[in-house]
Amino acid sequence: MQFILSCFLLLPLLIVFTLESLLKLFIPKKRKSVTGEIVLITGAGHGIGRLTAYEFAKLKSKLVLWDINKHGIEETAAECRRLGAKAHAFVVDCSNREDIYNSAKKVKAEIGDVSILINNAGVVYTSDLFATQDPEIEKTFEVNIFAHFWTTKAFLPAMMKCNHGHIVTVASAAGYVGIPFLMAYCSSKFAAIGFHKTLTAELAALERTGVKTTCLCTNFINTGFIKNPSTSLGPPLEPEEVVDKLMNGILTDQKMIFVPYSIKILTMLERISPDRFLTVVKRKFNIKFDANIGYKIKGQ
Repeated sequence: MQFILSCFLLLPLLIVFTLESLLKLFIPKKRKSVTGEIVLITGAGHGIGRLTAYEFAKLKSKLVLWDINKHGIEETAAECRRLGAKAHAFVVDCSNREDIYNSAKKVKAEIGDVSILINNAGVVYTSDLFATQDPEIEKTFEVNIFAHFWTTKAFLPAMMKCNHGHIVTVASAAGYVGIPFLMAYCSSKFAAIGFHKTLTAELAALERTGVKTTCLCTNFINTGFIKNPSTSLGPPLEPEEVVDKLMNGILTDQKMIFVPYSIKILTMLERISPDRFLTVVKRKFNIKFDANIGYKIKGQ
């Protein structure tokens, strides 16, 4: 009874803060300057990571670019330099904790303290539970979530010391809604969203709110990451559109970025809707992509 009364007393605050949020939708947010900031991007050798690096280069940030692909990361660095930014390329295996820690030491010694960390590197295996090999499951978690812990542990202390910085978690809409034949990937992205939310709460508890956090959740992106994706939510997103939303979210300190915005509505719907209704809705999504199915019904 005491809990219900406490919640009732908070109702006026709920109304005020809801109205405040609605008002802010119509007021353009001021974009912060990132000139001279040291920005580290994992998985910067291609796709979203590469395009994000280009945008920070245009804003005159100092780029630290990590990727396991030497050719890809050097191409990204060369283009960033052409755009007028200082760029440092490192070949790093984000599935290897010691490689991350050793590379982080080199970055701090040779370049300085990272003030914006973008955990973008990711892997995906499109197969059901039985066709997904054990090493593939392990690697999915090593890259998609464990690496977030190791990079953050390496670079967050300097940010906390001066109460300034930004940590970006590239997650997915698959971190909110389970998708058949993406079990390992969805599980790792659920963890990534949990990582972002808990890190945000922990920074607030430690009174280090000058260190900002942002999490990106998107529908399928047209990067070749997943083969032949389709859904009734719309065609695969173009990488440029996603990066535009991501950059705007980082520069205006948004905690959550949903692309398209309908993803946010769907996440809210899932929290309040009956299971049977959600089953019907998910069928309507008609999510399809090329996948390897290892489970076979007897007789087939």
